[in-house]
Amino acid sequence: MSIDNPLRNDNRQYDFTNHPTEYRKEFPIIIKLIPKNSKVIDLGCGNGTLLQHLQKECHASVKGVELTTSGIKICRKKKLSVIQARIDTHLPFKADSFDYAICNVTMQMVLYPEILLSEMKRISRYQIISFPNFAFYRNRLQLLLRGIMPKHMLFGYSWFSTGHIHQLSLMDFKSLVSTVGGLTIREIYCVEIKNRVKEYLTHKYPNLFMHIPIVLLEKYKQ
Repeated sequence: MSIDNPLRNDNRQYDFTNHPTEYRKEFPIIIKLIPKNSKVIDLGCGNGTLLQHLQKECHASVKGVELTTSGIKICRKKKLSVIQARIDTHLPFKADSFDYAICNVTMQMVLYPEILLSEMKRISRYQIISFPNFAFYRNRLQLLLRGIMPKHMLFGYSWFSTGHIHQLSLMDFKSLVSTVGGLTIREIYCVEIKNRVKEYLTHKYPNLFMHIPIVLLEKYKQ
């Protein structure tokens, strides 16, 4: 079988040109966690849609960091303050520059997640991180029954055409928090679940039933 365009279905290098706005299901939860007039940085801000909503709904002072050229162009067209840089390296911001640092569904795509988390801790008091949970029950079933990398957690992409290079579970993330140190997990959220049985199972067994955990952390006070 020949592949006429191997990059046609590829998310290793996101291109936001054809979708300058994208309201993700994690956004309402993240927005509710941000107090009015907070200083917020979004690491891996993409097309800047979350930053726009934080400005409008929380009156937040926002800044973004994004690697893709298309994301940077769209953010600047929206008159957002963004810089182009990797987020898993030393960030050009002073310690405690922000109240909140956000990394939404991006940690699994960086080379050095531990550096990313350490930098978020350094520059902000609170950290909000979300990621696809590799231990989600549908992923476990697909791996167990079919013996293949679960496409559900790759959002439909294949193992060879995804930028998800560090798959992790909720338990793995908790271990990372402990390894980095100086952080405490305040709360773990998930998107709204209307089915009561699913809601119960999700809260009872989050590592098994949370598809995308949204974790609020706080830096230890000195």
